Amino acid sequence: MSSASGELPFHEPPQAPLAERLRPRTLDDVIGQQQLLGPGKPLRAAFESGRLHSMILWGPPGTGKTTLARLMADAFDAQFIAISAVLGGVKDIREAVERAQAERSAGRRTVVFVDEVHRFNKAQQDAFLPHVESGLFTFIGATTENPSFEVNSALLSRATVHVLKPLADEDLALLLGRASALLEAPPLTDATRDRLVGYADGDARRLLNAYENLVGMVGSGAAEIDEALLERSLGEQLRRYDKGGEQFYDTISALHKAVRGSDPDAALYWFVRMLDGGVDPRYAARRIVRMASEDIGLADPRALRLALDATETYERLGTPEGELALAEAVVYLAVAPKSNAIYKAYNAARAYIREDRTRPVPLRLRNAPTALMKGLDYGKGYRYAHDEAGAFAAGERYWPDDMEPPRFYEPAPRGLEIRIGERIEELRRLNEAAAGKT
Repeated sequence: MSSASGELPFHEPPQAPLAERLRPRTLDDVIGQQQLLGPGKPLRAAFESGRLHSMILWGPPGTGKTTLARLMADAFDAQFIAISAVLGGVKDIREAVERAQAERSAGRRTVVFVDEVHRFNKAQQDAFLPHVESGLFTFIGATTENPSFEVNSALLSRATVHVLKPLADEDLALLLGRASALLEAPPLTDATRDRLVGYADGDARRLLNAYENLVGMVGSGAAEIDEALLERSLGEQLRRYDKGGEQFYDTISALHKAVRGSDPDAALYWFVRMLDGGVDPRYAARRIVRMASEDIGLADPRALRLALDATETYERLGTPEGELALAEAVVYLAVAPKSNAIYKAYNAARAYIREDRTRPVPLRLRNAPTALMKGLDYGKGYRYAHDEAGAFAAGERYWPDDMEPPRFYEPAPRGLEIRIGERIEELRRLNEAAAGKT
């Protein structure tokens, strides 16, 4: 995050980290998070109305949670007390209360900012409740984890949750421009800028730290900074897992093919390679869910449920504990029977619809909630399947009347789809028999 204006109103000493020197000093300096800070949006409205309220800022690292908390305190001329839930404890909470009481006596408000609030246990979180309720201070918690699971319901009910998003590539590129102007650094080549933005993965702090190290290594003598210099600066961090680059996509491809090829050890190898290279486990989770529906499908419907459960488990536990659940899903998918029948059927149906004209729904298949619609024969002649033998209306057509029914779905001879295929053939025989009687 940085100044969106051409002027850079930052006055930290030179030894301050670049991320600190570029920290916004006003709300208009903030880059990104327009879903919260745009005109009429929640945090913008809070600033403009003068009503300070307790809140939970939920978002990935480097998205501006601390910055917004500081801006909130500055805007209301409030004392700002920061507590790290990783390093702090009840003693820090007690000291914050004492400082807030002293400021209140002087007629000044206090903002207590708790970073990584999910790291506090229930008792520690409960310690804030009476002081939030009494109005002694305004509580602002920052978390990278889902507050529904990680923040006590009592505290959560007294705070508004605001969701921060990773910075978009264009936001990060703008931030790089401000950093370059501040450091008076040589320009980046387009390819280098794109790789650096990809490496940051929406994290402003990660971007600025990497850029500051890069500029420090290069010095002021270079005409420009190219990819070779970037790789020298970031080293293995960039080379092992270059988000947006060839290695990134190659590793994903290898994982997907190992799962599809039913090799659990190879699948686990590529999955861990992805994590070791710095991929967001949430991205890996999305790919795992995709594999379950694309490559396993109805051969083992449990695979999709297990992939979704693994994703939810990761959201609850985070890194590194939640990664084990994702690994469990990867191995299960690798050994599960494979079928892409649904994938093929869906794509075939999409292709058919694109080429075909829009056909009317037969009257018998239309719903008839009004007397007018009944009078127009909506629903007339419809056979209610549950009233027929085996809950199957043999011989009934569910297609447009002027359409020859195509076949999209052909079950694979593996896993549960063996039984599904047998059931489909049985239903087809019943339909044919019913047609022969008419």
